[in-house]
Order: sequence, then C-alpha cells, then structure tokens
Amino acid sequence: MLPVYGLKFTWKLTLASWRCFISHIRYALVRVQSIISRVRKTLRGSSDDIGWLQQAPEMAPVVDGSARFRELLQDIRNGQHTLPDSFVYLLIPGFFSNHGPLYFVSTKKFFSKMGLTCHIAKIHSEASVEQNAWELKQYIEELHWGSGKHVMLLGHSKGGVDAAAALSKYCHDLKDKVAGLAFLQSPYGGTPVASDILRDGQIADKETRRIMEFLICKLIKGDIRALEDLTYEKRKEFIKNHKLPDDIPLISFHSEASIALNVIATMSHIAHAELPWLPLHGFGDDDSESFIKAGCKVPVIVPVSAALALCALHLQLRYGEKSDGLVTCRDAEVPGSVVVKPDMKLDHAWMVYSSWRKDPNEPEASEMCEALLTMLVELGKKRKKLC
Repeated sequence: MLPVYGLKFTWKLTLASWRCFISHIRYALVRVQSIISRVRKTLRGSSDDIGWLQQAPEMAPVVDGSARFRELLQDIRNGQHTLPDSFVYLLIPGFFSNHGPLYFVSTKKFFSKMGLTCHIAKIHSEASVEQNAWELKQYIEELHWGSGKHVMLLGHSKGGVDAAAALSKYCHDLKDKVAGLAFLQSPYGGTPVASDILRDGQIADKETRRIMEFLICKLIKGDIRALEDLTYEKRKEFIKNHKLPDDIPLISFHSEASIALNVIATMSHIAHAELPWLPLHGFGDDDSESFIKAGCKVPVIVPVSAALALCALHLQLRYGEKSDGLVTCRDAEVPGSVVVKPDMKLDHAWMVYSSWRKDPNEPEASEMCEALLTMLVELGKKRKKLC
C-alpha cells in the first residue's frame, strides 16, 4: 500500500504545483495587460477628446466674427469708443486668480476711466464650477437690482466656464438680467492639461492625484473639483445636462501662443502673484511662527510667456493642436457663438496681465476686451431687431 499512497501523494503534489504555477502565470498576464493598458492610455492621452464639441452633431454651429472684431478694435484704437453705459460690465477671473493681485486690474481701470460701471467678480477661483455658478447668480442679481441695468459678462479661462454654468443652471432667474457673455480663452469643452493630469487608469494616476490634492487643497486652500470640472469627462457630462440659453448672445475668443525660441527665453511678459501661507510649524514661539507665515505671502514675478510657450509646444508636438498654452482652439469654441480669432499670437495669460515691453503699434488687452464687449452689444441689438 505504501507505493500506492506515495504515488497518490506525488500526483496531488504535482497537481497543486501545476495549479499554483498556472495561477501565477495568470496573475502575471493580468499585471502585464494592466501595465500595457496604462501605458496605452497614458500615450493616447486626450487624442480622442480634443475638439469633441465640433464632432457632436447636436451642437449648434459657430459663426466667424473675426473680421468685425478687427474693425471694432481699429475704431477703438482711433479713439472711437461706443461701449454704452447702459450696462454693468462684470469681469469674471479664472483659475488661480485669487493669487494674482493684478488679474484684470488694468482692464477694470480702463473701463472706469471711460465712465463705465465695471466690477471684477469676487469669487473663489479655486472652487468648483457648481459653487461658483451659484455665487455668480447671486452676484449678478445684486448688480442688476442695485443698478437697474442688465449685466454684460466677460469671463476669462475657468471664469467663462463658471459664467456659462450660472446661465445654464439658473436660466430662469438670469435670462432677464444678463445681456451677453464673452468667453476669453475658456475651456468650455475641456482642456487636455486637466484631463492628462487627473485621468484614471494611466501611469502613476494615484500619485499624481495626491500631488494635485496637496497643491490645490492644502497649499492654496482650494477644491480639487475646480480642476476636475475642466476635464473632458466632466465637461461632457455637464454640457449634456445643462444647455446654454438660446436667447443670450455669446462670443468665443481664442488664440494661439507663440512657441518661438525668443518667447521661451524671455521674461518680458510677466504675471504678479502671491505665494500662499505655507503651513510651517514648530519653529520657535508663536510670534516667530507668525512671522514665518506672513513672510511666505509675498509678491513674486512669474515669467508666464515662457511657461505657456513650452506648454503650447508640448500640446503641438503631442496632439498636433494649436493652443494658448492651456486651452486648445477647438475646445474654446462654444456651440452657437460668434468666434473671434485675433491676428496676434497671444498666450493664455495675455488678456489679463500686462507686459513689460509694450508695443504702441499693438493693441492692449483692455482695448481688445472693449472690442469684444462692443461686438456683444451689437449682437444683442441684432437679436432684438429680429425678434
């Protein structure tokens, strides 16, 4: 009997070893397939999402208004200012604007000198689109009730997305208070920068998310949803559920950043910013600790053109897409709007920050904002005549 039991034991041991080997092979294959999938997803990036607004058949077509914009801009540079004072003009800042003390300041001063009522929306730019939409609704209602005038909206970057969300979600409350909305380089369809950072299933996705949560939530006291809301996935979901009203004129302004080597190497176009309070604890007594915190919140100078030129070059090489460094031209075109494409090479921050080297032969950002709003007033008048 001993040889029989020995054979049985050997057979069972062989089967167990074989099953264990097969299990390890299957696990290894699953891991390899997972790695291959992550590599493919990382390399593919946002290739299938960029420009999805133009590919969706249910989206309204756009109209090119660049020629009329250039005419209005030339008239403004010749001293012909026709922007009426019968509106309240609300400038809506974008992402990280709370840490840029000069954000939209020159444009507000420019409008105020012309006797126009102009405000910069005081919203938490690093908050979610849903929260900012609610705050903008209340802000617009206060401006309308206080002045008795309709409100013209001009939103830069995420500010345009926030304004569009306010009009979409609270259309019934705002349709008789808002006269128009101009998008300045806004990622209405999404941006590959946000999607490539937060895309699930790619290489080091969890580690990247933790880093962004630390930077946005801990360092600048923001909300990670502010960046999530600009991904293609979130924008597709939001636009599907919330449509912009048809009776409000819209303008989409987008530009292409220069990727020339002299731009990458220059610091002529700068942005002033403030470093947030850093959580530095355990250094001396309370007084010294407060001194350290206060010293961390100091104005700094950021070479915006160089950074955005490198981002634009990256998007050009990876996706073959023209962009201002953060938003591709196709993703900035809002369905049903009048699209404006300037002749100049402008990066994402040009419309809100000034340059050290101003060319008197080139228009300023405030003049271009005035031309956009003047064009928006014209569109509103044409719609009223048609009705």
